[in-house]
Formats: sequence, C-alpha cells, structure tokens
Amino acid sequence: MPSYHAPIKDIKFILQNVLEINDSEIPGYSELDNEYLNAILEEASKISTEVLAPLNAIGDEHGCSFENGLVYTPPGFKEAFNQLKDGGWTGIDCDTKFGGQGLPYLISIAVGEMFASANMALGMYHGLTHGVYSAIYSHGSDEQKAKYLPNLINCNWTGTMNLTEPHCGTDLGLMRTKATREDDGTFKISGQKIFISAGDHDLAENIIHLVLAKIPDGPEGVKGISLFIVPKFLTNEDGSLGERNQVSVGKIERKMGIHGNATCVMNYDEAVGYLVGEEHKGMRAMFTMMNEARLGVGLQGLSQAELAYQNALLYAKDRLQGRDITGTKNPDDLADPIIVHPDVRRNLMDQKSFSEGSRALILWGANMIDQANRNSDSSAEGLIGLLTPVIKGFLTDKGFDMTIQAQQIYGGHGYIEEWGMSQFARDARIAMIYEGANGIQALDLVGRKLPQNQGKNMMAFFAILKTYLEEHQNQSDDFDSVFLEPMKSAVDDLEGAVLYFMDKGIKNPNDALAGSYDFMHLFGYICLGLMWCKMAQASYKAINLQSDDNDFHQSKISTGQYFMERQLPFTKLHFARIRAGSSSVMTLSANNF
Repeated sequence: MPSYHAPIKDIKFILQNVLEINDSEIPGYSELDNEYLNAILEEASKISTEVLAPLNAIGDEHGCSFENGLVYTPPGFKEAFNQLKDGGWTGIDCDTKFGGQGLPYLISIAVGEMFASANMALGMYHGLTHGVYSAIYSHGSDEQKAKYLPNLINCNWTGTMNLTEPHCGTDLGLMRTKATREDDGTFKISGQKIFISAGDHDLAENIIHLVLAKIPDGPEGVKGISLFIVPKFLTNEDGSLGERNQVSVGKIERKMGIHGNATCVMNYDEAVGYLVGEEHKGMRAMFTMMNEARLGVGLQGLSQAELAYQNALLYAKDRLQGRDITGTKNPDDLADPIIVHPDVRRNLMDQKSFSEGSRALILWGANMIDQANRNSDSSAEGLIGLLTPVIKGFLTDKGFDMTIQAQQIYGGHGYIEEWGMSQFARDARIAMIYEGANGIQALDLVGRKLPQNQGKNMMAFFAILKTYLEEHQNQSDDFDSVFLEPMKSAVDDLEGAVLYFMDKGIKNPNDALAGSYDFMHLFGYICLGLMWCKMAQASYKAINLQSDDNDFHQSKISTGQYFMERQLPFTKLHFARIRAGSSSVMTLSANNF
C-alpha cells in the first residue's frame, strides 16, 4: 500500500529561509511566526496522512457511481470531506467577512500541496469551489456575495466551472449554450457542457455552477460570452433551499484517472441563471477562476510527482537486487538495495530535484499573488500572469514524467495496480490537459504574455534574473562555479529565444508558434534554476551560521548542484529547437502525414 509523508520541513525551509516571510511587508505575513506556522502545517499534515491518503486508492478503485440521476462519491469521501469542512480548511485564505480564515494565499498553497498529494481527486471538490468563490468575490454583486460566499467558503455548497461543450473547448467563440432574458432580471440557460469536474456529487447540499453562455443579441465570438450563476437548487428568501433547478447530469465519464472525482456531462434545460458582472463580459470574470485553477493544476503536477517520488525512494531502499559495482554494501544479504546503482540514483535525483525546485516555484508564485492582492502591486500581478502558463504547463508535463520515472524504479511491480504507481501516473496525466491543454499554455505564453504591455512583464523577469546574478557574484567560489555560471548561460538561452521571436516571429508567426512549447519548457528550467540558486544560497547561509541541521542543508546544496549540472542544460536543447524555426514542422501537407 502506498504511503505519504507531508514534506513540512522543506515547506518551512522555503517559506522561512528562501522567501523570508517573517521579514515581509505583505499584510498577514508577520503573524506567521514559527509556532503558528508549525501548528497549521502539522495539523494539515495530520489530516493528509491519517484521513485523506488512506482513501486515495479506495477512490481510484471504486470511483463515482451514477444511479437514477444522482452521483455518489466513493466510500469514506463524505466523512473525510466533512472533516475538511469542520476544520475550516476549505476557506483557509478566504475573506473573514464571509466566514473565511483570512490567511495568506501562500499558506493555502502550502496546505493545498499536502491535500493534493494525499488525495488529488477528493481535493478537487473544494479546490474548484474556491475558484467559484474567487470569481463571485471579484465580479459578483453585493447581494450575490452575501448569498453565496459563506456557503461556498464552508463548502455546505460546492462549485464548478462550465466552459467546454461537445463541439468546442479552447475556441469558446463557437459556444452554443444560450441565455435568454426574463422579465424578472434572471436568465433561462439552455445547452450542454461536458468534462465538468465535480459536476454532481453527494458531498454538499447544493452545487453552484458558473456557466458561460451567450445572450442571443450579443456580439459574435468570445466578445458575446456572459457568465451566470446556475444553482442546482434555487434558494428561498430566507436562504433555505427551494425547488430543483432545471440542470441535470447526462452521465459521468469513465476516464483514465481521478476516479474519485465525478466528471459530468451537464444538461441545462431553461435553468434559472443569474448574471455575474456585466453582459458580454463573462470571459473576464471566468479568467479570475481559470488563472487560479491553472496554478492549482500546476500544484497537482508537483503533488503527484512528490507522492510518486516518496514511494519510489522507499522501494529503492528496500528492494534488493544485484551488487554495488564498487563493492558490497549489504554483506548480510544476497544482494544490495537498488539505491546503490548509479542509474537508479540518477532517476531518483531527477525526481527529487524537480519536486523541491517546483515547490519553491509555486510558493514564490503564491507569494506574488499575495503581493498583488494584499499590497495592490501591479508589477507582481503582471509577473505572476507571465509565469502562470509556465507553472501550469511545465510543472504538469514534468510532473507526469516524474511519475513515470518513479514507476520505472519498481520495474514490473510498477505496472501492477496494488503498488499504486499506476494511479499516480494516471491521476497526473489529466493535469496536462484540463484548464487549458499545455499546447495552449505555450501559445498563450508566446502569443499573449510575452508581448503584453509592450513586453513589460518579460523585461521585469529579466531584471529579476540579472539583478540576482549581479548581486550574488563572488559570494563563494563554489556558489559561483556550481550555481551562478550555469545560470548565466541558461539566461543567455532565454534571452536568445525572446530575441529570435522578436526578429523572426513578426515576419513569420509560425516560427514563433512552432517554438512555443520549447520556450515554455526553456522558461520552466530557468525558473527552477533560479529557485535552486536561492535555495542553495539559503543553505550556504545556514551552514555558515552553524545550523543544527547541516545534513539537510548540505543535501539541499547537493541536489541543487545535480539540477544545475544535469537538468538546467536542457535550455540549450530547447533553444536549438526554437532556432530551427517552422519549416520542418510545416512542410508536409496534411495528406502526407
């Protein structure tokens, strides 16, 4: 049976030593002293390991069921969900005015990693609800906020986002779901939505669907899309639940992974809907939810990689096979544990360096969101907007790769369901697809985010890189040679790629788009490289201050060195592919494929 141990020590290291949250001027950070932070993380770890993780395999095996129009979650899910609700975990960073805990988003992400690693499918029910909360909080009327937010925060009601239709996914301009105005100011919503995660279930008494639809007399394409609140049950004046709305489940999908989360086909048959924000401005409101969801999906990529790595590491230490080529390490047995073999170590170091670097990147991203929201910092908002497709696309691509590498450690046992590695890979696979498939993330990065505001955000990121490299030169010979020099070379690759797009992409857009996926990965390696520089710097500092935990810090430096030597050079490969342009990509006619 697979196991999970929350990486509290590493999370605290990033928060306190790397991000230095106790010295931050972001409101709410000063309250996160060591004792308070420990209490939050320890309690989250406890519920993750004792409540959520034991249900992960059960959810995968049993899945959700659909009977007489009703959806039922796997055994134990409802009781676990109630524990999350009762502990206040579902509203940890939500506004206290509506019943939330009011903690920084940074803490929500730190806790969210534990919950997603322990049970990704179960965590999605309240994760999506948080996105609905954010959209209504940012764009809803005061009346809507008062009516829906308290129940969404405590998850008495849960939420969904409804975008995709059978004939359109990314191209939402093709949407057919329509919203017809009624005399009382409501709308009648008619249409079908597919791939709706947590679309129906037995965990909450009501479900609040956020539905994109077109008002018939609106503009063509995406400019004519509006956003509507469509509850499963209508509410009475006193707040109690009224009659069932005209929204139903057509079926639940049979799918590769996340079996414990109900992925539904939703049918709207003149269901009552309430406009959120302005007519024809629905995409702006929905993007509030989607951008948050994309960071959450990036977190899922990390969470499954971490879970798979932990179990692969235990197996590598326990599995006896062959002898260490340099000499027997386990003379009392017929073989040595496979962790002595260089190729197994290479595999594990790939996983370890990815997970620890990705954790730092996502927490840095959450830190930017707090800076943007709590300090009204437009620069931080622009920077996290630039990094969002990188976090979502790169971390889910590589996160899935890491689950496959972890599976490989097990050999044939990794292919057998009882060991759990198959589930981690299957669950991780969806993260590359939903909330905007990763190819779309790459196009968004190159086509929209790079040139946004005349390239201001990209220039700000280069300024962060170059300032860091300049300020930390000559810190020590080891740090310069192992970390700064490789980083400088990789930054040159990133700069070269941007200049290539500026030069060639304007003349032939296909040259830019053909290299967009490679650029997203190049950018991702740069981000992890910067994180490893910062983590190594913090560990060197701790060692110099005679830390009580030198083994931890020395391991951090060694893992960072591995990343800089064995992973960061992939920027060269991606830059070479970008410079190859689009000719070989676009040469064949469709008939010749």
